[in-house]
Amino acid sequence: MNDVSVAAAPAQKASGAFFVEKVTWVQHWTDSLFSFRTTRDPGFRFASGQFVMVGLTKEDGKPLVRAYSIASPSWHEELEFYSIKVPDGPLTSRLQKIQVGDEVLIGRKPTGTLVLDGLKPGKRLWMLGTGTGLAPWLSLARDPEVYERFDEVIVTHTVRNVADLNYRDLFEHELPNDEILGELIGSKLKYYPTVTREDFKTRGRITDLIASGKVFEDLGTPPFDPAVDRVMLCGGPSVLADLKQQLLDRGFEEGSIAQPGDFVLEKAFVET
Repeated sequence: MNDVSVAAAPAQKASGAFFVEKVTWVQHWTDSLFSFRTTRDPGFRFASGQFVMVGLTKEDGKPLVRAYSIASPSWHEELEFYSIKVPDGPLTSRLQKIQVGDEVLIGRKPTGTLVLDGLKPGKRLWMLGTGTGLAPWLSLARDPEVYERFDEVIVTHTVRNVADLNYRDLFEHELPNDEILGELIGSKLKYYPTVTREDFKTRGRITDLIASGKVFEDLGTPPFDPAVDRVMLCGGPSVLADLKQQLLDRGFEEGSIAQPGDFVLEKAFVET
């Protein structure tokens, strides 16, 4: 595991559609997953849960970018991202090799549907993520407003292998014991990791665990109820389609910032 972190000098700011920021930290979790942080322009504003275009400058000077959910909360002084590695991917084959001090392009216009304003008021917030679809939950779970709006916050993370449960320690130990957020979070935050291809205390696809009722039994919470539950979805297209149908079948209505509802979803972004 490679964990590198040093202070980086402020990056030169680009004109046009992108800021040019400097990498301040890189964490290689596995052969296929890594995270990194960059400096953040003081003028860059976003809501926790949004995504932004991130990438590198090609040899011809043109940008090569993809959409990435911002994994850091809106109040943080740096920007964090969580990515897969694709050996022959146009972007990630290069991005996975970045080091502290390298420059990265950050789009100036964040957007996305995974924001609190897309949901009606509720009692319990579910954030259902697969793979790097955990990224927006990393942002939202560190945002005080989430705990001010909801009595209970449940983050699920479904992966293939146990080694892919990156950030597990953050949810199980760091956040509940955080000097600033810990008191606010208290017992409100619940983390529910599941693994599909290896033995683990909770095994299976989140869709199956919802259908069987096991997730509710394990957490000691009632089954989905559109009267009190609000749900956010982020992951691969197939699991998103299945999760969305499960919610629709239970009477949930999809929401947006223009028309808040019972659930919102965002597809998994970087696949190349």
